[in-house]
Amino acid sequence: MSTPPNSASGPDALAAKRAFLGGCHCGALRFEARLDLAAGTVKCNCTYCAKSRFWHARAAPGDFSVSGEASEYRGRNPVARHFFCPTCGVHVHDRIETPNMLGRPYINVSVACLEDADIAELIAAPVTYCDGLHNSWTSAPAETRHL
Repeated sequence: MSTPPNSASGPDALAAKRAFLGGCHCGALRFEARLDLAAGTVKCNCTYCAKSRFWHARAAPGDFSVSGEASEYRGRNPVARHFFCPTCGVHVHDRIETPNMLGRPYINVSVACLEDADIAELIAAPVTYCDGLHNSWTSAPAETRHL
């Protein structure tokens, strides 16, 4: 099995991460996330991600902090907690509990909410596609153009 995006470990992984600031549209929900976009981002076809076009990068819980009041939505996946701003409605991040494909909790940070990411950096970020719709998280779906 290949290494999932943003899952590197050791001293090199820490050196590759950098702090990003971000938040929702109205600014009420803010975050800081240490990410390595060059290690990869994710798009998924599960019912939630496909409807919201959620493009995300994974962060360890210790590499993510949030301030402001968030609302939470829980869909069909019992380990996924989706957080969004109650004022403007922007989906900012998810917290994924265990059990999951990585075997540890992690945060999915919305790439669209990163305020200090350079467009060239986003374009260069590799994208891994997950077939969450069929609970085959380590496989790519047959079609990805709509994600």
